[in-house]
Amino acid sequence: MSLLRFCEWLGATPGSIALHNSLYAYLIVSTVHVVTIALFAGTAAMLDLRLLGAALRDVPLSEVAARLRPWIVTGFLLMLVSGGLLFYANPVPRYQNLFFRTKMLLLVLAGLNALAFQRQTGRSLAAWDLGTRPPTRVRIAGGVALALLAGIILSGRMIAYDWFDCRRPQPAFVSVLAGCVADAR
Repeated sequence: MSLLRFCEWLGATPGSIALHNSLYAYLIVSTVHVVTIALFAGTAAMLDLRLLGAALRDVPLSEVAARLRPWIVTGFLLMLVSGGLLFYANPVPRYQNLFFRTKMLLLVLAGLNALAFQRQTGRSLAAWDLGTRPPTRVRIAGGVALALLAGIILSGRMIAYDWFDCRRPQPAFVSVLAGCVADAR
């Protein structure tokens, strides 16, 4: 089964149809998603700014990380659940949305950046914890994380616009990137 066919099946399930057609449930989920994006992005950005040495310089990085981590994790998990529900409510148009695909790619890259930071740099945190100017590799990780976060938010916001709708004529390369397929049924 192709991913598109799976999305078509998912969109035809009673729960997906009910969520998509529900005025209040969909709006609540959408609102929760926006609020948790703000929670996650705000706390993650503060940590990234500390990694850059641009904020909270007089506070040890380990303390900043320890205090923000529960908020970052909570925001991320709620954002993941609410985003999953938003996808569930309308899977085919999301799957075929170029901005959605960009957002998913950027989320994967952000996760890899965080994982690489934890594996390579996070272990040596105590060695430079009090420095107002973190090592170059730490500042790079923080800058990359901020750039990816901005890209995720921008592409997420652009999902609402159907500039690359598969039902409209568009250049072939856009159709390929958006996952549009000719109706062969």
